[in-house]
Amino acid sequence: MLPPAESAKRASRVAIRPVTLAATALILCASAPLAAQAAADDVGTVEDPQGEPGSEQPTVDTAENVDELLTIPEPNAGLDTPPPPTGADGINAAGEREIGFEADILEYSSEIDVVTASGNVVLRSGDRSLRADSVTWNEDTGEIVANGRVRFVDENGNQLFSERVELTDEFEAGAMDNLLLALRQGGRLAANRGVRENDGTVALEDAAYSGCDVVTPKGCPKEPSWRITAERVVYNPDEQRIRFTGAYLELFGARILPLPGLALRTDGGPVSGFLVPDLRVSQSNGVEVSGSYYIRFAENRDLTLTTHLYTQAAPMLAGQWRHLTDRGAYQVTGYATHSQRISTRTGDLVGEEEFRGYLFANGKFQLSPNWSLTGSIRRATDRTFLRRYDISRDDRLRSMVELERIGKHSYISLAGWATQTLRLDQPQGEVPIALPVFDARWRPETPILGGQLELQANTLAITRDIGQDTQRAFARAQWDLRRVTGMGQVVTLTGMVRGDVYHSDENFLTQTPSYRGNPGWEYRGVALGAVDVQWPFVGEAFGGTQVFTPRVQFVATPPIRNLAIPNEDARAIDLEDSNLFALNRFPGYDRVEDGARVTYGVDWSLRVPDWEVKSTIGQSYRLDNDREIFPDGTGLSEKFSDFVGRTEVRYQNFVKFTHRFRLDKDSFAIRRNEIDAAVGSSKTYAELGYVRLNRDITQVEDLQDREELRGAVRVAFANYWSIFGSGVFNLTDREEDPTFDSDGFDPIRTRLGVAYQDDCLEIGVTWRRDYISSGDAERGDTFQFYFSLRNLGFR
Repeated sequence: MLPPAESAKRASRVAIRPVTLAATALILCASAPLAAQAAADDVGTVEDPQGEPGSEQPTVDTAENVDELLTIPEPNAGLDTPPPPTGADGINAAGEREIGFEADILEYSSEIDVVTASGNVVLRSGDRSLRADSVTWNEDTGEIVANGRVRFVDENGNQLFSERVELTDEFEAGAMDNLLLALRQGGRLAANRGVRENDGTVALEDAAYSGCDVVTPKGCPKEPSWRITAERVVYNPDEQRIRFTGAYLELFGARILPLPGLALRTDGGPVSGFLVPDLRVSQSNGVEVSGSYYIRFAENRDLTLTTHLYTQAAPMLAGQWRHLTDRGAYQVTGYATHSQRISTRTGDLVGEEEFRGYLFANGKFQLSPNWSLTGSIRRATDRTFLRRYDISRDDRLRSMVELERIGKHSYISLAGWATQTLRLDQPQGEVPIALPVFDARWRPETPILGGQLELQANTLAITRDIGQDTQRAFARAQWDLRRVTGMGQVVTLTGMVRGDVYHSDENFLTQTPSYRGNPGWEYRGVALGAVDVQWPFVGEAFGGTQVFTPRVQFVATPPIRNLAIPNEDARAIDLEDSNLFALNRFPGYDRVEDGARVTYGVDWSLRVPDWEVKSTIGQSYRLDNDREIFPDGTGLSEKFSDFVGRTEVRYQNFVKFTHRFRLDKDSFAIRRNEIDAAVGSSKTYAELGYVRLNRDITQVEDLQDREELRGAVRVAFANYWSIFGSGVFNLTDREEDPTFDSDGFDPIRTRLGVAYQDDCLEIGVTWRRDYISSGDAERGDTFQFYFSLRNLGFR
């Protein structure tokens, strides 16, 4: 036997060519022992290879050689030459590949010049490592052969499992038998044979690949739901690509689809190629088959081209371009076809076919640490295109651009907004364009009189082709002082002054008189003072902690010329728990609540193990009788307001319940009743949403009564299967809105489906029924079949 100290003196200078022995994201259970071993091992590193012998296991007896490096000698190499320093890649200063090792037993046969290490053998070189039952090295040929439970980890963290691997003198895997390759990205590749070609590529014969786990979360074996089998697989380390020859997709063990020309990236990134097609059947278009081709131009640019074929409509083309730049990112999506469209005047189909399409583009660019530019464009050729082709159900499309500067104590925004209506009964000319929209705010770093001062300047210009045009500018200064008294009360003092200037014309075209204001130039001054007191009490209750917080607020504002000013952004006024203690309970800036009022309420919360309950209720009282700016039914038009509140209940992540309400102050009738509830886990759950607005408001078109019910349920079974359903129902009847033909229960849309979903496969069938026709988007049934293969780039 060769003493370890003597064997460590052998040295060799060899040319090193780093090669990544890996693939994309892959695995398959080709051999049960190897699959079990791969499933049990996490991706290891050279610093901590999984399953490596611990310090308690025997290694080389001579302690000074445990950390020494064994290099492969050249002929006539000096045995006494000390090894040069080694770098992180395993190459020393002399350009030599050095290999460190540990083993229980080290033997040397002088007759055949073969060194044999056995018993928990571990070899290391730079970022590569190997573990095996035994390793032999032939000095004459330079051949290294690892046998028995071989586990090779390359510099990228990919792991190779085999019973026998031939290594080159550059510490790279050569010929392999019955191998399993576990990739760092999460996939596995298995093959009966493998060999490294002269050009550095790795060729595998009779191979299989999958991105699925072969064990359940509890550690039990399971068959992969899909895999790709191939006659030959070639890995190119320079391109970091794996190419398949004779590939087939197998789903639940059944061969279903050939995949000619399939190629994958070893780093898990996307690669150009065809995507899995979609299949859909709808009332408007008949049978639809859509297929996409993905083009990867660079790491930061790609393009997806899609063709949609229909049995009852002309074909449609679509494309999506995405680009990540040094300053930000943007994407452009477009659809185009030739078909009949809906007339915006009559609502009937136009006889001749013409171009129809949709454009959506958005992006954001960080110009500097403080400045950013954000933009979005959404435009359709007509009002029913998106719904006809099931792209979107929006009833308006917003386009915008905004330049922002965010500083430590300042904020500046310059923006513009344009909206395209998709409602058949609304003229486009009545829809406003807001340009420019300017807002600037500044907070001095030094407190003023102990409080925080904020200065604001704002301008807005609204233009309509048909309707009122309005321009606005104002300047505002607000001061806030917050203190906690010795008895625990939280006191907030607020003072605010503001000066407004407005200009408007064609005011008579606005249907609601209270929104018009006076034409021409108008000026307004606003002053406000407020004091807010909260007094929290904390104590124990029901085995937990409760907090009871009474709150009182007083706000005073001199009379304001509200109705002389146009109202563009403060129309949807409604008393809610969210604005009960707001300084101005109107949204926006065009209306300011004047007079004096007292608002009072109580917040209560309880926290016990696994449970949390929060509740709020409150009311306000006006000290004057001015009610002209509040429509009847908003809950604010009389001295005493309605009661508003909110209750939230949460149990772990299993139960979530929120109830918002408004009660009539005189009759306690429910004027607003809103419920959002969810029960269950992420796999099996039920959701319910209900809203009823019973405000009896007839003079303002923005605040009609409504009643709606939403529900969804999902039930998981058999580990990976689930059934699901959802529905939206209009419960508004003719008493609540005379313009409705509803009888009090009209389904709007329902959905039902079944799906399979595991760690690497999603497949399902969905049925949806639409109950409302919108032009050429007809009511009826839609069936969709979809599946997605994860870790393969197929959606």
